[in-house]
Amino acid sequence: MKKLKKLSALFFGVLLAMTMLTGCGDKKNTVVILDGEFAEPEIFAEMAKILIEENTDLKAEIKDAMTPVFGFNEMNEGSIDLMLSYDGSLLVTFLKHDDSEVPEGMSTYDYAQQVAAEECNVHLLEKLGANNTYSIAVRRETAEKYGLEKVSDLQAVAGELVFGAEHKFFDEEGLIRYKPLCREYGLEFKDAKSIDLNLKYSAIANGEIDVTEIYATDGQRMANDLVLLEDDHGFFPEYNLAYLVRNDLFEDFADVAPNLEEVLNMMAGKFSDNDVAQMSYEVDVDKREPVDVARDWLIEKGLLEE
Repeated sequence: MKKLKKLSALFFGVLLAMTMLTGCGDKKNTVVILDGEFAEPEIFAEMAKILIEENTDLKAEIKDAMTPVFGFNEMNEGSIDLMLSYDGSLLVTFLKHDDSEVPEGMSTYDYAQQVAAEECNVHLLEKLGANNTYSIAVRRETAEKYGLEKVSDLQAVAGELVFGAEHKFFDEEGLIRYKPLCREYGLEFKDAKSIDLNLKYSAIANGEIDVTEIYATDGQRMANDLVLLEDDHGFFPEYNLAYLVRNDLFEDFADVAPNLEEVLNMMAGKFSDNDVAQMSYEVDVDKREPVDVARDWLIEKGLLEE
């Protein structure tokens, strides 16, 4: 009986070791991608997975979403390989620098890359094309009534309009806020309302407010037919979409997928603000699965065969 128990223990020990080795082998050839907390990064996580598996011998695993800061920390420590990010987020949210530090004549993207090279173990791939910064938006009928194309066009008619935004946009701290915006453009609105984030779109749709701030790639702007006004003074900083990767990612997979960086950069410059807003609309409003939207748009952009 003792001999049988020993043999059984040995058998299960060997089985466990084989399982662990097999798991490690699979993991060695798997790129770990962080899932997003909302439609935009969810879609781009799926796009990265599709292109990696279609164009290399690697597998890709999408890891459950966590806050971007936790994701950044895990990537910096090496347990996550890839996530969608933004040059402004890398600089301000992750590296704790201010937009005002960007030297004159230097882009947010280049400065974020420079700081990242000095302070952490990650860098951005090439920009994907869209810039998900703050934008000032109005209803289409408002834009047509007052001939609004640029934020500066509001100066002449602001006294007839009500501005509304979520609570944090009215905070006293920070440069990207309501009062600095009004000072920059010389705006004096009829009224300014602080509105719950979840009620902002319904407020502008029903005429409770006339002007608001939104993210340029937010799919809800498509649902509400909002017009984005050109930030002709360059008040809002850039938040260009780009994949964030750990520095040694391509070196680690060089033997299996020497073209990995090239594959991921196939998407560089391919997606406009309107493209990303439309993709998000398809997930948030049409209730399509992110993987289906990702595949269709890769085909649309000529990056994937049907």
